[in-house]
Amino acid sequence: MPGHVKAGGNKEADPDPSQFLWVSFEMKKEDSLKPYDAKKSVWVPDGEGGYDEAMIDTVDGDKVTVKVGWEPKTFKSAQCMQVNPPKMEKFDDVSNMTYLNEASVLWNLKARYVAKLIYTYSGLFCVVINPYKRYPIYTNRVVNVYIGKRR
Repeated sequence: MPGHVKAGGNKEADPDPSQFLWVSFEMKKEDSLKPYDAKKSVWVPDGEGGYDEAMIDTVDGDKVTVKVGWEPKTFKSAQCMQVNPPKMEKFDDVSNMTYLNEASVLWNLKARYVAKLIYTYSGLFCVVINPYKRYPIYTNRVVNVYIGKRR
């Protein structure tokens, strides 16, 4: 397979893979600044098969009025799903998230993909989103990090 040999040969040290395997402190700090209210932050359908994050404005029986950005929209309460707290952004195991719903799982996978963290767990299963790029995570250095670990 082309590209499986390092450019520097055997004598060059493997590149640092940490940015592709673990969420950095800087990422966690940036994610913690996101506006979040445990009682008002919800996911709502965007009309294109995805979800938008919104803040609940008013609840009137079965109808919920939310603000998506600055735009008010009305949804049935069953269509609104809880948003996980910012500490769960780019979480490495989606089965351990506080609110396990479709929108939260999709958001977590997307956020990790954008941050070049392509490996995510869902309980015992590993979920990989293929970036069609070669990241330095298939090296002897990474193998040595995971030797003897269960996950």
